[in-house]
Amino acid sequence: MEAQTASQTAVLTAMLRAAHQLVDDEPKIVNDPIAIALVDDITRERIAARPAALCSPGLMIPRAAVLLRSRYAEDLLARAVTHGVGQFVILGAGLDTFAFRQPAFADHLQIYEVDYPTTQAWKRERLAAAGVAVPKNLHWAPIDFEQQSLSAGLQDAGVDTSRSAFFSCLGVTQYLSLPAIDAMLKAVAALPPLSTIVLSFMLPDLDLPAEEAAAARAAAENAARTGEAWLTRLRPSELAARFPKLGFREVVHLTPKEANARYFTGRRDGLRAPHVAQIMTATT
Repeated sequence: MEAQTASQTAVLTAMLRAAHQLVDDEPKIVNDPIAIALVDDITRERIAARPAALCSPGLMIPRAAVLLRSRYAEDLLARAVTHGVGQFVILGAGLDTFAFRQPAFADHLQIYEVDYPTTQAWKRERLAAAGVAVPKNLHWAPIDFEQQSLSAGLQDAGVDTSRSAFFSCLGVTQYLSLPAIDAMLKAVAALPPLSTIVLSFMLPDLDLPAEEAAAARAAAENAARTGEAWLTRLRPSELAARFPKLGFREVVHLTPKEANARYFTGRRDGLRAPHVAQIMTATT
């Protein structure tokens, strides 16, 4: 990512979440009124004026991926809270909105948003402009995954490494090198038992249906043009094999079939769980 600009992929993600609120059918996979506030007036007008364009594979596939990963992570977080987990760390938070639309179960959570300093600064400006208050239990943790130690950055932000924590890392791994991914996972695995990470990852083109492979190539090319090249794509079996070696004891892969049954059954808007972007959970 270019050092002096906010992440353009983070902006795109906010647009996709806003489009879901404005265009897609009920029930919403993620109810996210804050996403609408984070996009500018021109973007909202374009979404409302061109709903048909949002039905193209190039926007349907990433929109479904963004919604699925957020909903699944938040569902697992709710379960973790019932087991006593009190810290939620959002790695590569971008314009994630969970902290600003907290459900009741999050009242006692300490939430930490980890991202590039420039993206965080831009987000805070957008929140202020939209009149969205920053909750007292949110903490900002500016960290460059490729240049800084996650463990040190988390401690600087106030994360209690003597207690278990729940991590999400959504829409991030494709922008990291494999050594950076491993270092991030090792930092999570070093935390006490019942610490969990929900991780999304991108599959190689060769493993995808033709339509999804084409959409993935277009997304990767667009990201590269903005200085956010895709560096790592993984098969589920490859990622699952890494977790035990890094210190995790339990690994769960949410397959597209399972995701469709859980979140997309009966939808009339065409949203379906994609193959290109999948989700895996690992617990210490």
